Amino acid sequence: MQSPRREALDLSTENKNGNMVVTPWEVSGEIDYNKLIERFGTQPLTQELKERIAKKAGFMHVQLRRDVFFSHRDLDWWLNQYDAGRPVGLYTGRGPSGHVHLGHLLPWFFCKYLQEAFDAHLYFQMTDDEKFLLRDDLTLDQTIGYTYDNALDVIACGVKPGLTHIFSDTEHIQHIYKLGLQVSKRITFSTVKAVFGFTDSDNIGLTWYPALQAMTCFLQSYREGRNVACLIPAAIDQDNYWRMTRDIAEKMGYYKPTQIHNKFLPPLTQGGKMSASQPDAAIFTTDTPELAAKKVMGAFTGGRETVKLQNELGGRPEICNIYAYYFYLFEEDDAKLAEIEKQCRSGALVCGDCKARLAKMVKVFLVDFQEKREKAKARLDDYLLK
Repeated sequence: MQSPRREALDLSTENKNGNMVVTPWEVSGEIDYNKLIERFGTQPLTQELKERIAKKAGFMHVQLRRDVFFSHRDLDWWLNQYDAGRPVGLYTGRGPSGHVHLGHLLPWFFCKYLQEAFDAHLYFQMTDDEKFLLRDDLTLDQTIGYTYDNALDVIACGVKPGLTHIFSDTEHIQHIYKLGLQVSKRITFSTVKAVFGFTDSDNIGLTWYPALQAMTCFLQSYREGRNVACLIPAAIDQDNYWRMTRDIAEKMGYYKPTQIHNKFLPPLTQGGKMSASQPDAAIFTTDTPELAAKKVMGAFTGGRETVKLQNELGGRPEICNIYAYYFYLFEEDDAKLAEIEKQCRSGALVCGDCKARLAKMVKVFLVDFQEKREKAKARLDDYLLK
């Protein structure tokens, strides 16, 4: 597999858990989110900002209540734009290199929440070009195919037709190329080398690609002929693109893009984030409910070596990936989540029973989600960029 050199982006910090690496291509180690805020120069997401969003939405999303979204750049400014009666928009995306897993859904569900609250257009970029350029094991036809397959998952999250514009970099290039050129003219090769760690051995497509990911920050403004404040809900590993884009935005006559960053859903194994490159450690939306349940039953937990020790010492939900799945996605009731944690710490709840309960919830979720995904096939054209 071909990939850019990582040195320029490695945030390797020695701590008691080992090295942490967070780049657009790799997330590994035990993630220290406070250190990421410090290293990336972002701002912690405050209670005041969360309450401003919740007031407009009518309720506080579980991902806000539990600090799944934890960091931002200029979210307060984006909210001020809306309060002043000015248009605001949303942008996120997906690198279509395989099927969608549950970790991908976190910001997409949150986009649905924000779209409904602020009546905002969502531009959803499928970077099938980047994945083809980056991966030697994928053909261009494969990445384009995954674009349309993954789009079904986006639609199944409940985003609105008419307000959602899904596009493929390759299939919809006529809509984005002119703006991409304008962006690329303002970014030097030395900049992308410094930001992304490209070397002389990387193909030239990779060195130009960041202009297309940056371009989408301005796409709604470009198409509407007016400045629209853009908010990007996404995992923090993509932040390098937006830092680069903010440096050129005002030179192009556009607002700087704003961001709100989510934490990573852990894998079923220990450490890092859920990844499509480790199929046994991820739950995909295309998994059969039975396969997903089997994966859950084999997951890493914070339990003790024996039931006797579990009863005596209690479990450790703070390092348990089963508990993390309740926390991130599957138990929205805070009181019930607190009871799971209490029973775990007391030793009253053993890991097998906790896994079995989650496995049932995952199966129910997948049956429902896959029904929505199937229905999306007939509605796909309503969501594609026109």
